[in-house]
Amino acid sequence: MSNLQGKTIVLGVSGGIAVYKAAALTSKLAQLGVKVRVIMTESAAKFVAPLTFQTLSRHPVFIDTFEEKDASVVSHIDLADSADLVVIAPATANVIAKLALGLGDDMLSTTLLATMAPIMVAPAMNVHMYGNAAVQLNMQTLRSRGVHFIEPGEGQLACGYVGKGRLAEPEEIVQEITRYFAQKKEWHGKRVLVTAGGTVERIDPVRYITNDSSGKMGYAIAEEAARLGANVTLISGPTALLVPQGVELVPVISTQDMFDAAMSELERADVVFKAAAVADYRPAVRAERKLKKKTETLTLELVKNPDILEEIGSRKTKQFVVGFAAETDRLDEYAMDKLKRKNCDLLVANDISQEGAGFGNDTNIVRVYGSDGLIESLPLQSKKEVARRLLAIVAERLPAVLAGRASEKGITNVKPIGTP
Repeated sequence: MSNLQGKTIVLGVSGGIAVYKAAALTSKLAQLGVKVRVIMTESAAKFVAPLTFQTLSRHPVFIDTFEEKDASVVSHIDLADSADLVVIAPATANVIAKLALGLGDDMLSTTLLATMAPIMVAPAMNVHMYGNAAVQLNMQTLRSRGVHFIEPGEGQLACGYVGKGRLAEPEEIVQEITRYFAQKKEWHGKRVLVTAGGTVERIDPVRYITNDSSGKMGYAIAEEAARLGANVTLISGPTALLVPQGVELVPVISTQDMFDAAMSELERADVVFKAAAVADYRPAVRAERKLKKKTETLTLELVKNPDILEEIGSRKTKQFVVGFAAETDRLDEYAMDKLKRKNCDLLVANDISQEGAGFGNDTNIVRVYGSDGLIESLPLQSKKEVARRLLAIVAERLPAVLAGRASEKGITNVKPIGTP
């Protein structure tokens, strides 16, 4: 049985020659047991008749916001609430812009504003339109909000140009949808512990030691894990970020605070992402009152803070541990050394001297390491996209790691973490 059986997918179809592929996509999804509820823009209906989608989906097609087919519900709200997933295919530059700007002037755009379901967008347009700075900025905005894009193909376009902009094939879109629901099933019910942000070590009531960490990477991981159905606890130093929906926040200030909170949560965690950039040292003495300027120099004695990742690595039993390293040089060497010393299952490292990969950015460039060396190198992309890929890598490697640990302890019939 398909893992799509019984799912409800709202398919948004916007105007373009690729609408015919959306008809094929509707057919394939329906054959897999999906309840496909189609919304067409008026432009889309000029390419393919709504009756085609109604016949293939066996459900009414929605076009006009004010044409209510069922008096007991408000159609665009009902559609938004019913969706397990919203897919826009083909997605024109216009629809992408509306979604980025939060406009709601037709059935599709108002439904998109109302839905809490994840959204997948499959763009289709002329190669120059796709490369336009405004379109790229709109797509980047949507990626930062967690919208997933299915990359268009390259080749001969209907306009006569050759390049990137052709709608992904229906089979490719189905594969992306299937992969999403499979990953959601893998993470459902798992307990995920994430540490994020920098920590603050007080010198006196008005001064402190910290670093430039914004917490964005850890928050992105927490948000994506929660979106996939995990039970997420986020231990965070001070940040200006909003707590992701469905995530339990444990606010902390100092490294010792974060250490205590992490040790308290560790036993019940299945997977740990130690993404926080904590202060390695703290003042030996914290002044109770503001220090006054009395001399030309001031000497502070610093003492070492507890090593949170090292302690997690030494205590872990069932936990799959992902460490992080921010470096400025010799990335591979330092990353592998840290992975082994801290007993991590994966180590995610970035060179913060690279443009787009430093603290505070919405993007990142990372390399992912396992005990066997470099696993994957992720190019410049949003931190939400990095988070999504990291969760996929963990899900792929988790069963083998669990089986290996069970074998070491002589345990048989081990189920993946979170399995009843």
